[in-house]
Amino acid sequence: MSDEKPTIPYWHLWADADGISHQTRCAFTEFEQKSMSPPAPPQWQGQKTHDGATVFVTVQPVGWTGDWHPNPKPQWIIPLSGRWFVESMDGTRVEMGPGEISFGEDQNVREVDGRKGHRSGTIGDEPAVLMIVQVDKPPTTGSACRFR
Repeated sequence: MSDEKPTIPYWHLWADADGISHQTRCAFTEFEQKSMSPPAPPQWQGQKTHDGATVFVTVQPVGWTGDWHPNPKPQWIIPLSGRWFVESMDGTRVEMGPGEISFGEDQNVREVDGRKGHRSGTIGDEPAVLMIVQVDKPPTTGSACRFR
């Protein structure tokens, strides 16, 4: 096993102090080598929260677009199949597919020119299957890359 700590990228959709949503490319960097369940050999692990969580899977049909809205709770979104996009209020559009990760934390936004939160939807000719992990912790405001 390599002694070099992994770096795992993710997108963070967040709200600034003025209530405008943005997207920032961040990375998980805090990992330690330990066994998940001895006697299994060690692997790199990086636990990110101790809060309660709700996990579910959603399927966005081909052509689905969600107009401007904030995420219902701070939540991890992990595409399992298909592709989807997220567009923040600052005009940034990020397209993601399987293996990419996004943390939606734009609950503290305000409406500006008919936009509030983000738009999202499917890309291409297959549904986007997303795993959602909602955390039971209030959102932060004014800073990106909350998790390391």
